[in-house]
Amino acid sequence: MSDILNMLTGAFGPMGPVLAMAVIGLLLVVATLPALLKKQTDPLDRLRAASEAPTPARGATRGKGKPQKLRADQGSDKLDKYAGFLEPKNKEEMTEARKWLHRAGYRSPSAVRTFHAIQFAMGLGLLGLGIAYALYMNATGPVPLTPTQMILYVLLPGAFGYIAPKRWVNKRVKARTQEIQDGFPDALDMLLVCVEAGQSLDQGIVRVAKELQSSYPAMAEEFETVAHEIKAGLDKAVVLRAFGERSGVSDVMSFTTVMIQSQQFGTSIADALRLYAADMRDKRVMRAEEAANKIPTKMTLGTMMFTVPPLLIILVGPSVHDMIENFKSIGVQ
Repeated sequence: MSDILNMLTGAFGPMGPVLAMAVIGLLLVVATLPALLKKQTDPLDRLRAASEAPTPARGATRGKGKPQKLRADQGSDKLDKYAGFLEPKNKEEMTEARKWLHRAGYRSPSAVRTFHAIQFAMGLGLLGLGIAYALYMNATGPVPLTPTQMILYVLLPGAFGYIAPKRWVNKRVKARTQEIQDGFPDALDMLLVCVEAGQSLDQGIVRVAKELQSSYPAMAEEFETVAHEIKAGLDKAVVLRAFGERSGVSDVMSFTTVMIQSQQFGTSIADALRLYAADMRDKRVMRAEEAANKIPTKMTLGTMMFTVPPLLIILVGPSVHDMIENFKSIGVQ
């Protein structure tokens, strides 16, 4: 045992045994993780399912007494056995995570599970790369790494791999929300034209989704989702309310509220759209004016950094040079 410790110390420095234990622990975690995360069926649940299973009707069984299936199994998701580890533990967290990913444009049923799997894999993968790089630097470098440097080389990549997916999704949410906010006034104008031309609100939504496909794809996708949900038979108020929650834009939420109230009270949808479209145009002009008014404030720092120092050098530089020359001549005399 002492020979092994001496060999590790001579090869990797004083931190050699600690690094070896870290590598062995990481390998054990990777090797045993699938077995630990595998969902085990509770015997009580199995007994309850067997007792609650309906008795198959005569002629509905074949072969060994199993009921005939209406459709073949399509297989399960590859991440099903990790679901207990890769998904939130309660319904509220699951709902918030799914809504957050929906706002980023990820709407697959396994989006939450896939996100946590990517986050977990990147964290462990970059942590392993950090350990390998620290071992390489400690073995080939002229001076062994200090414990602080070892910790930084190992933990910083792992932390980056864990945080990077969340930052990416937040960036996608911000970009998508901004795109919806920019394209919403144009979408309302198009929807108003469609409704005033004699089309229903559902037909107008379908038409607007087609027209916005090239300019505002996020807005077009949201309208397509609304159209498909209405065609599927869902209540229009529920669909519009879900549209406002998915978008994450306050103007869209207000628009859905106006449409729901117009439907409930029987008022003209065209009048409501006309007033709300005019309000959205005014808001867009106000946002543009606000952005323009912020420009002088943002340029102040750049002006101070790149204009004032050269100006001071031009104005004060000759005087300072003359003073230095005078002091030198007085000192020589």
